[in-house]
Amino acid sequence: MKISLEDIKGAKRTLENVIFPTKLVESKKISSLSNNRVFLKCENLQKTGSFKIRGAYNKIASLSEEQKANGVIASSAGNHAQGVALGATAYGIKSTIVMPAGAPVAKVMATQGYGAEVVLHGNVYDEAYEKAVNIQKETGATFLHPFDDPYVIAGQGTIGLEIMEDLEDVDVIVVPIGGGGLIAGIAVAAKSINPKVKIIGVEPETAASMKTSVEKDQKSTLDTANSIADGIAVKTPGDLTYSIVKEYVDEIITVSEDDIAKAILTLMENEKLIVEGAGAASVAALISGKINSVDKKVAAVISGGNIDMNMVCSIIENGLLKSGRKTEIKVTIPDKPGNLQSLLELIASTKANISSIYQTKMKSYVNIGAQEVTMLLDTKNHGHIQEIHEVLIKSGYNIIKD
Repeated sequence: MKISLEDIKGAKRTLENVIFPTKLVESKKISSLSNNRVFLKCENLQKTGSFKIRGAYNKIASLSEEQKANGVIASSAGNHAQGVALGATAYGIKSTIVMPAGAPVAKVMATQGYGAEVVLHGNVYDEAYEKAVNIQKETGATFLHPFDDPYVIAGQGTIGLEIMEDLEDVDVIVVPIGGGGLIAGIAVAAKSINPKVKIIGVEPETAASMKTSVEKDQKSTLDTANSIADGIAVKTPGDLTYSIVKEYVDEIITVSEDDIAKAILTLMENEKLIVEGAGAASVAALISGKINSVDKKVAAVISGGNIDMNMVCSIIENGLLKSGRKTEIKVTIPDKPGNLQSLLELIASTKANISSIYQTKMKSYVNIGAQEVTMLLDTKNHGHIQEIHEVLIKSGYNIIKD
């Protein structure tokens, strides 16, 4: 089945007064890191916190009265779930969503908050999908596929229309890929308006099902698909999306988990944007140097912002440690009054801040009459950490290596 520009324009009319036409925001920081002019398409600021409301609502609007009466069921890692729940509730339709058991709590609670019944099953999207298909057969509810559906793809394609309206001379559009619905819709819209626009897809290294399929020239299924970008951790792409990607998408690249985490932290610190792993994939590709373009106008789609706060904490802590802005140092000191004070004064002289400290004598390698002191320090960079180590060693402290 073909998706046309007219289908996408029709979806835009359906979505009028339903979604926010999110604006492109130029990012000086991402631009400088990638040597391009980068404009962020911030769908994390969309209703339900992601682009998925576009496709889900467009699909629900197309249902017959009989289909609506039967209720709807969907499978989702979280964002499609919220779009379906919101759209179904708006039409007074009963909705059931099957989500992976490990789906972020924020996505589960939000989906329930929009009015859906949530069933948790499996570890990844594909297992949730199988469960949803079984429930659909039992109940007769109308199944709403999260990506392999022409109405869903057309709805997602409205993002491409908005990009082309706001940045007519865009050279490159970078889009995260899970099942492929988002990039399929955007690619059809953008290429129909300007065939010279380059469309680049981004997948996690650990879940590159579309890239694998394109390289093998047949739709393929991965053995596993796990990533902090849970929204695009899909083992099998769609039939329709695969065919569109083969025809319209110029390149698919992969990014590491560290690349994604770094992008989340960069967006948080420099653009004041809370972005989930899938949403940060496009920026991860740009700042890791994996996109071969210079001095181009690039639109990077930030697909969603529904990230679990525990994940945010982990990413911040890990990112600060890797960038040298936090460090842990362990030393031994004599277990006598005044020795801890002397250590703290020495640390203060290096302009590092102690965010936590722990003392113990209960370690087999700590000599009698001594204690181990573990300090978590706020530092400037790796050079600052090296300076602190040198000061401690020069003052006679033994730094314990794990």
